[in-house]
Amino acid sequence: MIQVAVTGAQGRMGKTVVEAVTKASDMKVVAMLDAGDAINVSALNGATVAVDFSVPAVTESNVHALLDAGLNVVVGTTGWSEESYERVRVHANEAGRSVLIAPNFAMGAVLAMKFAALAAPYFESAEVIEMHHPNKVDAPSGTATATARGIAAARQKAGLGSIPDATQIDPEGTRGGRVDGVPVHAVRLRGLTASEEILFGNEGEQLVIRTDSFDRVSFMPGVLLAIRKVADRPGLTVGLDQVLGL
Repeated sequence: MIQVAVTGAQGRMGKTVVEAVTKASDMKVVAMLDAGDAINVSALNGATVAVDFSVPAVTESNVHALLDAGLNVVVGTTGWSEESYERVRVHANEAGRSVLIAPNFAMGAVLAMKFAALAAPYFESAEVIEMHHPNKVDAPSGTATATARGIAAARQKAGLGSIPDATQIDPEGTRGGRVDGVPVHAVRLRGLTASEEILFGNEGEQLVIRTDSFDRVSFMPGVLLAIRKVADRPGLTVGLDQVLGL
């Protein structure tokens, strides 16, 4: 039995993780922590793997505390920078532990990001639209950021130039934010859970890749897989696609 601790356990995703782990035959929830709870060996109650679905403001400090307590860590909280990745990478290596940070655990989203990177070298234009519920605290989403970075890296490798855009006047910023040169637009709409559209265009054609999560249970197969596999990948792993071998 894998002994699991959940940080952010009272949040929407945290509660769903607790329920999914409880139903899994090969793992058990032994600790549920939330804002204000100390993260230490005693509070973690013998856990060997922690799952963090807290908030961007505290997720990195949570990971460092969990590593100090001797746990491997699976992270679904977004808001990470390259600098924070590097700090966790160094700490995980020093501690001899594993951390898996995924911008999205839904299989559709993971595949959409991979498909986007594959398509990127073949299209002149690319834009990303991410759509979430209005309670989400960060924008753009981690999924959209990862998607845009993957597109940009694939375009750079293919020797493509900047995405064409003749806009000179946009006082309201309606062209969206730029992530490595790729326009990203964030929608916050009541009734949504998590959706993303990735738009590619050439002269006379368009490719649209879309993924929708209608319920948070869609993330749980990926979370459970990450819990089972995190110990197999020492140091820091970013993206569930690495575990899936995509």
